[in-house]
Order: sequence, then structure tokens, then C-alpha cells
Amino acid sequence: MSLSMKGYRVISVDIPHVWNLHEWIQAFEKFLDAIDVHHIHLYGTSLGGFLAQLFAQRHPRRVRSLVLSNTFLETSSISAAMPWAPIVGWTPSFLLKRFVLTGIRDGPQEPFIADSVDFVVAQVETLSREDLASRLSLTVDAASVVPLLISDSLITIMDTNDFCAIPQQLKDQVSERYPGARQASLKTGGDFPFLSRPDEVNLHLQLHLRRVGVEARPDLVKGIPKDGAGGSSSEQNNGRGDTDDAPEDDKRDLGSSSNENEPSLAPDGTDSQNLENQLLTNLCRSSDKCLAPHLLHAFSHNEQTIVASKVLSNFTCEFIFLNLIPLYLGTLYNDWKCRNLDSLCR
Repeated sequence: MSLSMKGYRVISVDIPHVWNLHEWIQAFEKFLDAIDVHHIHLYGTSLGGFLAQLFAQRHPRRVRSLVLSNTFLETSSISAAMPWAPIVGWTPSFLLKRFVLTGIRDGPQEPFIADSVDFVVAQVETLSREDLASRLSLTVDAASVVPLLISDSLITIMDTNDFCAIPQQLKDQVSERYPGARQASLKTGGDFPFLSRPDEVNLHLQLHLRRVGVEARPDLVKGIPKDGAGGSSSEQNNGRGDTDDAPEDDKRDLGSSSNENEPSLAPDGTDSQNLENQLLTNLCRSSDKCLAPHLLHAFSHNEQTIVASKVLSNFTCEFIFLNLIPLYLGTLYNDWKCRNLDSLCR
């Protein structure tokens, strides 16, 4: 929500009931074709990061960059820890939920991390057997990520430095595969940093997008004037005349515009400097240890919604968020916290 209001077009997607990775890649490709999006920047957490890499492997021309958070490269280790994987489609719902919930760390945690865990647990309890079985099937479907055609300089690895329920061997594989990738370490955040540390995650995402040549377009956000001094909607529409007058082919090919239409990699201005200084301060407080994957994000429902309702569709590229956990973005999460706080006060 925050990135959308800053002028980025962010699309958060949900996966359908598919039972293998090949079906998911086909479904995601058809989804992009249906919304007329050709070039994308992918941010994936846990299973979402693994799926993002597989899609970039299959369709390297469509993926402009990757942000990978607590993810992994292959499923063999996960499948080995789940000997009943071949019959996951027939497993009762209560056993599937027990398997998922036993992977969540128990014990004292920071308040924001505890809130994020409680939120996810509450959502897992609402899932149907088909939802759980489908996502578990994707985590154990035999597959591995081969070296990608995307340059390491277009990849950011954003991991948390505290607890993550994944073997260290799997954590190290991601960093070893992309030695030239940018490392964005979060000191804390648990398994769901985009819920527990959304501000820090957004800072890293903005720096990544700027580094790969995507700048925010606040002038194209409805209700926000270009000069920040107010103005009518008609005046804003007039300011978009150049875009609307472009040929239809150019408007359809959102990612193939010329370099002169793309923002600079390192824009001048105090906002950019303040953003980088703030992020640099956060990074200095964090350790250099790079952590990776977790599965729990895979077991949710309807977590992903198009959040670009207030942003126009004529952007250079799309930013796709593959979190693969139950999440109705900030609104539902904040409402949930407020209701719990209100009950506690009573």
C-alpha cells in the first residue's frame, strides 16, 4: 500500500489451486498476459522467492529484476523432511495445519514479530484442505533453480538475521548462487518481515527499484498533484497528455519503452539521499550474516490482491509481490491489531 501511494504500480498476486510447479508457471504467465503486463520486477518471500526464480528461469526476458527474501533454490531437502508428501492431496486438513503450525517458533518474541505470527496463524486456521494441500504440493514438487540469465547486479537478497526455520545449508545456497547480488540484511523480522518490519522492507525495495532504473511516479497517483501544491483532477489529466497520446502499441508494451522514458538510476535530490542514509544506518546496525528460506508463507489464502487501484496503468514496468501467505495487505492486518488491542483494553 505504501509503495503504491508513492507512485509505484504494485500487484500482489495469489496462486490458484495448482498441484505442480509447471502448472503454476503457466498460470502466472497467463495472468500477466491477461492484465497486459510484459516486463516485471519480482519480489518473492519463501516459496514466493523460489517461484520467482523458476519463472525468471523459464521467461528471462519478462523478468527485469528480482528481490528474494528468506527463500531457497531446491525442494529436495524439504521433500525429504516430509515423507508423506506423495499423499499430501489426501491428507486430512487437521494434519496439514499441524504440520504447518509446528514450524512456527514458540516462545517470547518482539511485539511486532509476535503480532505478525499471530496474524498468520489465525489465517492458517481459516484455510481449506485444498488450499493447504496445494501449497504444500508446490514446496515438495521436485525442482531446482539453475543459473539464471539475469545478472546478479539485478538481484537483491533481503533476509532477516534472527530466527528462520530453515537449515543453514539451504540459507547459504542462495547467497552462493548469486555472489554479485546486493545483500539487504534485516537485524530482526522473523519469518514475515514484510508484516513485522514493513518500513525497512519498503526502504530496501525502493532502493532496489531505483538501482535497476525504476523511479516512483507520484505525479501519476490519483489525488496527488505533480507539484505537491494541490490542483484539480482535470489539471492532472492534462499533465498526462504525452502518455495518453502515445501509440497504442507503445502503451500495451509497458516494459519496452526507450531508455529516454526510463528514470535515472541515481536521481539527485534530498529525498533520495535521506532514503539511502536512513537505510545505511539500519544496515550498519545489522550483522552481515545472510539468512534465507522459510516455508510458512506458502500456506495461506487470498493473501494477494491488486493494490494499484489508485495508480494509473501506464507505467514502464510492473512490480509483482509474491508473498504467498494470507494477507489482505495493511488494512486487514491493522484492523486485526486494533481489534485485539481494543479487546485487551476492555
